Amino acid sequence: EEGYYSIFGTSGARTEMPGCSLCMGNQARVAPGCTVVSTSTRNFPNRLGQGANVYLASAELAAIASILGRLPTMEEYLKYMNTVNATAADTYRYLNFDELPDFVASANSVEISAEMKAAAAKLQK
Repeated sequence: EEGYYSIFGTSGARTEMPGCSLCMGNQARVAPGCTVVSTSTRNFPNRLGQGANVYLASAELAAIASILGRLPTMEEYLKYMNTVNATAADTYRYLNFDELPDFVASANSVEISAEMKAAAAKLQK
């Protein structure tokens, strides 16, 4: 809707669909010995490629690294984050699920079986 994937694709960036494919080993691999910034939640030797140096990062740090082509200095990071913070209400609006009317309406209509409620009660003891 906002055209972000088109912008990333045109610039040569590679994005992956979020989900469990990376956890299951279905990810694309990078060339041996590459250095990669990843927003994945896991890291271990050779995860993204043979001898790959993988730096786990927040979405913000990964975006800044992609702009610079390297990891930023602290000063560079803070400069870019000032721009991000100025539009934080819009940038992060999708993370506030509890404030999205359609999500709240759907969540309020979910029916939980008595069996599931009983199982949840056992877990809380």
